[in-house]
Amino acid sequence: MQIAFTKYHALGNDYIVINPKDLPAPLTLEQVKTICHRNFGVGSDGILLGPLPSSTAKCALTIYNPDGSIAEKSGNGVRIFSRYLWDTKFVGAEEFALQTDGGLVRSTVFAGGKMVRVEMGKVSFDSEKIPVTGAKREVLNEKISVGGREFVFCAATIGNPHCVVVAATPSSPDAAERRSHLEISAKLAQEFGPLLEVHPNFPRKTNVQFLKVRDRANIQIEIWERGAGYTLASGSSSSASAAVAHKLGLVDKNVSVHCPGGVIQIEIRDGFDILMTGSVTKVADGFISPEIFG
Repeated sequence: MQIAFTKYHALGNDYIVINPKDLPAPLTLEQVKTICHRNFGVGSDGILLGPLPSSTAKCALTIYNPDGSIAEKSGNGVRIFSRYLWDTKFVGAEEFALQTDGGLVRSTVFAGGKMVRVEMGKVSFDSEKIPVTGAKREVLNEKISVGGREFVFCAATIGNPHCVVVAATPSSPDAAERRSHLEISAKLAQEFGPLLEVHPNFPRKTNVQFLKVRDRANIQIEIWERGAGYTLASGSSSSASAAVAHKLGLVDKNVSVHCPGGVIQIEIRDGFDILMTGSVTKVADGFISPEIFG
């Protein structure tokens, strides 16, 4: 039986949406990995499975990473799935709630489906909630060593864990010294992201962002996603990075996050409650042949 799917991208972060009613049987780990493979499958940064039943929201959503693992929350994934629900007339222009493994989020689709605003929930820096090993604390400006290199990082959660490595800023007392050791780039993320992802400090692994502050309203990030690898854009990474920069006093409450694939707007409200806004583009409708699983 062929499996119907719809593909979207959010600033180059692409996901395949599959409605469970179109599946002859639950997806296996190997099927997820094959579908997401860019040579042997359709190719994507993950699979969004839904709508699923929920007693607390309009519906629930399961997010698969391309390695077959489950992601608790994905800001871009939520935006894409919200657009899919709008395209299929499951929702309209009104705000609605979605249940993810990382908690409830609230979405609004506007601009003819091309923009989605998501209430992502609250960011916490609490080591027990993230989690990060060691005594209970807010994980801010700590040192970590991987691959023969030492970094200064902050950790945060917005339903999924993040390790944010902050480059020097012009106002940093040791800016010149630190900048000479850390210029953010795709190469840096690809080299050290996978090492930080599995560092023993992070019992559930972690997403990794390398962050540069441009000014009080703009930051730039390079992203390594847990279970997915180097990524052109990420809503939860943008949320966590903006929250860390604000926590450190480096940016104001409205932040444009410049990802390699484009810009995500973050508003940091009271209690580090995050409102994220970004674009979604529909790529294709299609059918997955069962032949690829042979």
